[in-house]
Amino acid sequence: MTIEQHNSTTIITQEKTSISEFSTKLLVLHERFKNVDLIIHLKEATLTSMEPLISLSAKHRLLKQSFVVVSSELKQDDFEDDFSVVPTLQEAHDYIEMELIQRELGF
Repeated sequence: MTIEQHNSTTIITQEKTSISEFSTKLLVLHERFKNVDLIIHLKEATLTSMEPLISLSAKHRLLKQSFVVVSSELKQDDFEDDFSVVPTLQEAHDYIEMELIQRELGF
């Protein structure tokens, strides 16, 4: 797992661990990231392995922060609208920027 800070956004990248191990580590570390927007960059993921991240996303959004998953293997259409999946890091940054504007406007 690598962690990079970019302004008010933190990018956490899955490296050599399985999605299950990665999710477990992320759950433990979440308190550290509760006040920043998160981009979760997955190197390998399956639809069935996403449940822990879906739960964490809901928790993070309750804190009024963005939570975006980057994966070329997953499609947004496979998830509910409140779980965000995009194929590239640039799209994740764009998505967070749009959510920030919406928060500032009170939506």
